[in-house]
Amino acid sequence: MKLAELTTYLESLAPLAYQEDYDNSGLIVGHPEQEVNQALISLDCTEAVVDEAIAKNCQVIISHHPIVFKGLKKFNGKTYVERVVEKAIRHQIALYAIHTNLDSVSDGVNARICQVLGLQNCHILSPKPNLLKKLVTYVPQAHADEVREALFKAGAGNIGNYSECSFNAEGTGTFKAGADTNPYVGEQGRQHHEPEVRIETIYPAQQESKILMALFLSHPYEEVAYDLYHLTNHYKQVGAGMVGELPIALGEEEFLRHVKYNMKAQVIRHTELRGKSVKKVAVCGGSGGFLLKQAIAAGADVFITADYKYHEFFDAEKKIVIADIGHFESEQFTQHLLYEKIQKKFTNFAVRLTEINTNPIKYFI
Repeated sequence: MKLAELTTYLESLAPLAYQEDYDNSGLIVGHPEQEVNQALISLDCTEAVVDEAIAKNCQVIISHHPIVFKGLKKFNGKTYVERVVEKAIRHQIALYAIHTNLDSVSDGVNARICQVLGLQNCHILSPKPNLLKKLVTYVPQAHADEVREALFKAGAGNIGNYSECSFNAEGTGTFKAGADTNPYVGEQGRQHHEPEVRIETIYPAQQESKILMALFLSHPYEEVAYDLYHLTNHYKQVGAGMVGELPIALGEEEFLRHVKYNMKAQVIRHTELRGKSVKKVAVCGGSGGFLLKQAIAAGADVFITADYKYHEFFDAEKKIVIADIGHFESEQFTQHLLYEKIQKKFTNFAVRLTEINTNPIKYFI
């Protein structure tokens, strides 16, 4: 199949619009029209992973972390980044990264951590603002149902676990058709009054072109009147971290053993235990220290993440237990998440998990 078919699916799972400003998710090396029949999935894209792709005849590597975060000025092989990119291009292997956009969706990286730990009633810890927009349009009463359904089918009208959400108000629209027009109702040169329905509905900003196309195709008017508004609402299905609950409260040490075993962590760095049971847990794959205040505000007993610095541990102030399990350890199951989704979507497409442990951190125990 074409590489574009695969990347389009991945971006339907985790739209590129959801990545952080510093990130570089998406197609890094390769052409959308390139033919691919095998993919290799890894957390990181290293030279060894590219060699593995070559040996297994995989035409695309899908990694969580991008191999390129910023512009490359030289390609002389002095750095591992340059060598990886050069080798991939030389062997016509596409490189695709699905990073903070996959971190941000409700069934992404953090949801998999919650699943592995057996957490329930999970939701986004810090929902993102400014990702939603509102469409307002005016439709003849007889066509209101048809237009609404078209908008809903295109992806509008979802609020939390509710779908097909809209507000509707009846009123009267006026217009005068000019020369060279073909009005659906009314006559050229005469003001027309039409009973209309004002339809308001929200949608994710990145779906705007699809929403507008649905509006134009379903609306009977030659010229469609509509307004678009930016919303500052928090989008509860998209954001950083997650918080959930254990089915049964555990003691702190028992819970840490549970985390160590299930997350395959060799060591857990943590703050002072508080002598309390653990019921509510916040998680953030990778570097999640920026979410500490939100984890405390959510009432979490433990915050599981990675990459904590020495002085940052003091910020817990006995309000929560910080558990740093390691960056690789916190995100390692992302590979399995991608493997499962791609395999389910493309049953005739070969998907392989890397056999290489790309964790650059080793432990002497």
